[in-house]
Amino acid sequence: MDNAGEKPYMCGECGYRAAYKSALSLHMRTHTGEKPHKCDQCDYSASQKGTLDNHKATHTGEKPYMCGECGYRTGDRSNLSRHMRAHTGEKPYKCDQCDYSAAQKFHLDRHLAKHTGEKPYKCDQCDYSSARKYDLDQHLAKHTGEKPYMCGECGYRTAVRFNLSKHLRTHTGEKPYKCDQCDYSAAEKSTFNKHLAMHAGEKPYMCGECGYRVTQKSHLSMHMRTHTGEKPYKCDQCDYSAAHKSALDQHL
Repeated sequence: MDNAGEKPYMCGECGYRAAYKSALSLHMRTHTGEKPHKCDQCDYSASQKGTLDNHKATHTGEKPYMCGECGYRTGDRSNLSRHMRAHTGEKPYKCDQCDYSAAQKFHLDRHLAKHTGEKPYKCDQCDYSSARKYDLDQHLAKHTGEKPYMCGECGYRTAVRFNLSKHLRTHTGEKPYKCDQCDYSAAEKSTFNKHLAMHAGEKPYMCGECGYRVTQKSHLSMHMRTHTGEKPYKCDQCDYSAAHKSALDQHL
């Protein structure tokens, strides 16, 4: 090839260009849905061999890639690269419309959708649409019931690869989200964000009835029962009911 930057192979569907014919062939599977690489242990199939190899690791439990900082192990090299950003704080994916940056591309894609409002990925079984193919794939799993991602430790299965990553932390004890104001750490970012709100004094959830504000959505839900009178926790030995589980536990 004369010019290093030349990309002579073009997709007739979307205009994507590639330097190599083989790369274009791989790309075309995103349009055709072709998944020629089949798992010999279940009905999972993939469009690329590397993706199938990652899937097979869920059957064998093999985790050759290890983090030197905390001992986290994974069967997928790209997962290790993403994990390392939790230690380094690196956020290589930048928004070109504001100062937002993200450690993972799918987080940036989700953010960009807020600017454009575009939702090009449509479900062919209902009226659901999404800004990201990843979200559509998650949604489609609800229709099919397929759960291709399996934990090698306990057999837990999920339709969403990210959910498997979170689940594995219950086995490893990994807590990659570290607070820079105290020694608190968390396995999940949502839990970590709740903790940070306690330092900041931030209370984003407000009751529309009385103006009461809290740091966590679940606390607001509990508070709302003081207005609605809802008592979802029932005693199975008498007709007592309570708004909070702790009150039912005391009654029992």
